[in-house]
Amino acid sequence: MLGTLCTLITALTCVSGVTVVTQKPPVVTLRRGETATMDCNLGTVTNRQAAWYKQVPGGVPRHVLRFRHDWSSVSYGSGFSSPKFTSTHQSQSDYRLIINNVEEGDSAVFYCNTWDTSVNDVVFGQGTKLIVTSCSLPPPVLTVFPPSRAELQSNEASLVCLSILPSESKGFADVSWFAAGSQVSSGISTSTAVQQPDRTFQISSYLAIQTSDWNMEKVYACKVSLGSQTAEKHIKSDCPTEEQ
Repeated sequence: MLGTLCTLITALTCVSGVTVVTQKPPVVTLRRGETATMDCNLGTVTNRQAAWYKQVPGGVPRHVLRFRHDWSSVSYGSGFSSPKFTSTHQSQSDYRLIINNVEEGDSAVFYCNTWDTSVNDVVFGQGTKLIVTSCSLPPPVLTVFPPSRAELQSNEASLVCLSILPSESKGFADVSWFAAGSQVSSGISTSTAVQQPDRTFQISSYLAIQTSDWNMEKVYACKVSLGSQTAEKHIKSDCPTEEQ
């Protein structure tokens, strides 16, 4: 059952159906003892429950709770209970997960899902990454590499953004790319975080571009966010600049 659920979480976000489950924010960074809130919109679904799952890196998803707007109480998964975990609703399709008095062990990706009767399938949101630390996180350290000389001889090339994350981040971060100031939504491939011998985490992200755009000196940027901590690096031809 859990193995099947792992597959569902990675695959069913791509189900082509009427509804799209949207979660925000993508990353939440908190100090120990604070309260985490994350929102889930069920799209066109208004008569079904919102369920939440917790997944730590390398682990199987665990059912946290489920709730529907017309229920008098929250239904909990094994090992989760009130008052630490609870849920509220703002409408028949808008739900909120609340985690009180957070600890480092609460760091994980939390997924929201619902049942879409139009496709008779479960639909998952993209997940919200919760990072809980006992200290302030330093910003990520970024390096952006330009296309290789060999790539520039063809029509397509790629930029590489290498980010180093502090150990306290648990490897959770949000990576985005921009071209000429506008966010890019396609041609992006981002690896999962890999822990290094010094306990930091490394993430590599690739952006496919047209060689003609690169030769026209279009400005590209890689941005990595750890909650409120962000780092951004711009690159234009062979003249990169950094902003944090």
